[in-house]
Amino acid sequence: MASVITAAEPSWIAPFSGLGPRAFGKLVRVLRRAGADTARKGRPWSLPLEDRTLLVAAYWRTNMTMWQLALLSGMSKSAADRIINHLGPMLAYQPRERFAKDTVLIVDGTVVPTRDHSIAERSKNHRYSTNHQVVIDADTRLVVVVGRPLAGNRDDCEAWKGSGAKAAVGKTVTIADGGCPGTGLVIPHLRERGQARLPGWKEEHNKSHKQVGARVEHVFARMKTWKILRDCRLKGEGVHHAMLGIGRMHNLALGG
Repeated sequence: MASVITAAEPSWIAPFSGLGPRAFGKLVRVLRRAGADTARKGRPWSLPLEDRTLLVAAYWRTNMTMWQLALLSGMSKSAADRIINHLGPMLAYQPRERFAKDTVLIVDGTVVPTRDHSIAERSKNHRYSTNHQVVIDADTRLVVVVGRPLAGNRDDCEAWKGSGAKAAVGKTVTIADGGCPGTGLVIPHLRERGQARLPGWKEEHNKSHKQVGARVEHVFARMKTWKILRDCRLKGEGVHHAMLGIGRMHNLALGG
């Protein structure tokens, strides 16, 4: 069966991956350096690395069923599934280990509806979900850390530490919303008991804090254009690999 979508035709890349041809080429090079194109035992892959990369990106971007994806790629469902399981972990973004002294980060949690109930719990969206702590650079809006997924009913205070995001950030100045008191994060000024309103200078600080903190929400909106983050059918580590891979693709798309 012939493939319907192929990376050899540049016009297919952006709609099915969310990346321009140049950024997609960088993604392929990342996989090649990771050894995705080396010879393996058994039957060789039926598609070149570029088309296999597009298949994984298309799955994350469109959230098509495996049957639909297999038809578009001209292969069996099981072959498409093997490619995703093989390349997905290789696309996972590696968190930054060091930050410049003047770096300011922003953290917030987002929930991803997840079909694997063994790693999910009902959250505020009334669906079984996982909680993902995402840290971005306040200046560049690049994703720098993605914590391990926790059950969706965990609050952000608990998830900040339990996901490993706190350890990854270290002592770097990090902004968060008002739901994380006592965590060492920079949060808005809160009214004290019996206080009708905050002093003017605190109101100004909060206004600035809100404007900067909103950048992480913009990142979430962009990341969730990869529709697998709206209803993830992957099991086990799949949702974590998808979140990490989409973090990498978001950065590539932002860099052009």
